[in-house]
Amino acid sequence: MARTASLLGSGFGRVAIAFAVLGLPGSTPVHLSVVIACQTLPTVLLVLFSGVVADRYPRQRVLVVADLISALAWAGLAALTFANHGPLVALMALAFLSGVGTALFGPASTAILPELVPNERLQTANGLLRIGQNTALVLGLALGGVAVALIGAGSALAVDAVSFFVSALLLAGLRLSWRTQTADSPSMLQDLRLGWHEFISRQWLWVVVVQFSLVAAALSAYIGVLGPLAALQHLGGAKAWGLLAGADALGTVAGATLSLRIRPHRPILVAVLATFVLGLPVLLIAWAPLWTTMIAMFASGVATDVFSVLWSTTMQREVPGPMLARVSAYDYLGSFALAPIGIALAGPAALAFGTSTALTACGAFVVIATLGALLAPQVRQLTAPNTLAPGEGTTAGSA
Repeated sequence: MARTASLLGSGFGRVAIAFAVLGLPGSTPVHLSVVIACQTLPTVLLVLFSGVVADRYPRQRVLVVADLISALAWAGLAALTFANHGPLVALMALAFLSGVGTALFGPASTAILPELVPNERLQTANGLLRIGQNTALVLGLALGGVAVALIGAGSALAVDAVSFFVSALLLAGLRLSWRTQTADSPSMLQDLRLGWHEFISRQWLWVVVVQFSLVAAALSAYIGVLGPLAALQHLGGAKAWGLLAGADALGTVAGATLSLRIRPHRPILVAVLATFVLGLPVLLIAWAPLWTTMIAMFASGVATDVFSVLWSTTMQREVPGPMLARVSAYDYLGSFALAPIGIALAGPAALAFGTSTALTACGAFVVIATLGALLAPQVRQLTAPNTLAPGEGTTAGSA
């Protein structure tokens, strides 16, 4: 319920922040690139620290603090938008603060799930969790563009702030028995070293993280800057971008539902193959009709959640529980290390070479990175347990 509530608000925020920044006096695509880059930067700077914290302290408390930080940040962004006065430094600071909340939330949210469900139900639990989140995101994104057009970006940002407060209240009621996982470790630095050893010892893990680092850089540039710009230039603006984002979110619901049924024998291979689809809307948005790009966004959403559920479940099964938050932190860091660079370059690239050329380059990055990942033997060969929990669906096939 908590994650569903926060994702409902994030649907509004994801659409609103681009148009809020672009709508402020004197703003340019470069300003938007800088603000969105500041939002993703804490993932690079703080996520390893967050993983250690989530292995040392009750993960429920870490999640509550993360949500409260995000709520305050989005409330500040809404206030600046309402005032129609957003100094770049203030926008950067608040965007950075929202990224701090995201960085704290990520590793703890991944690591807490095995404390709630048995190992054989992890994929089902991940799938159900994603269905709830993505259903809320569909509503948030579909309504976000309309809300920006009718009542303004400030109101949409305020909805996002409220959703994080609601999420924090719900998570505060979660009660789990907790035993410190790293009591024998003398320092946080030693914790990080142990986590790095667990991470680098698994070829499938670090190879896919490197792959997704390139993919995420391209997709972040698309979602944060180039996509809204293309919507403004070719498709009519905020309402069209809201429809595209909603189609993507609707696809993630379908993808999460599909992930409840499939049990691939080689889950990482299937997950990596799915990422080819993520480049389709990036390549289409600048020249294709709206309905065609919406179909591509839907397909991309399906692929995103098939990847996410298979990836999260495999990591939760393969990595020991006491190390899971730290290994997850290295996953977050590696996967999104290049995202701020992609976003920061997106605005200048659009101005220098044109939006269409920049989008083509992003699509090429997705394809090349995925082909590279398929060269690793463990990516192609890692197999999943052949067990199903009582009452779960039958296997839909194997890779």
